[in-house]
Amino acid sequence: MAGKKPISQSDSDLFREAVGDVRPVNNDRVASSRPKPAARPRATQDDNANVMRELMSDFSEIDLIETGEHVGFTRPGVQRRVLRNLKSGKYAIQGELDLHGYTEAEARDQVLLFLRESGERQHTCVRIIHGRGRKIAAKSPVLKPAVAIWLQRHKRVLAFCSARENDGGTGAVYVLLQK
Repeated sequence: MAGKKPISQSDSDLFREAVGDVRPVNNDRVASSRPKPAARPRATQDDNANVMRELMSDFSEIDLIETGEHVGFTRPGVQRRVLRNLKSGKYAIQGELDLHGYTEAEARDQVLLFLRESGERQHTCVRIIHGRGRKIAAKSPVLKPAVAIWLQRHKRVLAFCSARENDGGTGAVYVLLQK
């Protein structure tokens, strides 16, 4: 392109007449007012959720036998002092889930959802109320031992134990979560 051909005045007038009254635009792009969401590895999160669901669903009769009133668990490497402090209620409860009225399957889903949301909120100590399960004297509780198994299998749970009497006693557990 050696040079542009000059536009005649009549062509310019004809163009202006066809276009009409316009004003120049300095920028033709619209700035977004919302920041882009952070990237999430959805496939990995979905895979992890599926694995947790499978781990939480394969109970045997032995798993569901009630072994005692008080429950407690710590991961290897967690100091005894941490469990003592948890049992005595020295950690602030940052969230609570009440499982009264849920079936076992519904309760499992609620526990998984609650633990995931607690992680997103960076909670370190929560309470799960599972009830004592003593309405039918001949049957043993279902949710109490199931919750204990689910918590043991969850990777974010460092420790859990039965709550103090004023926080639900053996019908609830304090759960200590990784940051």
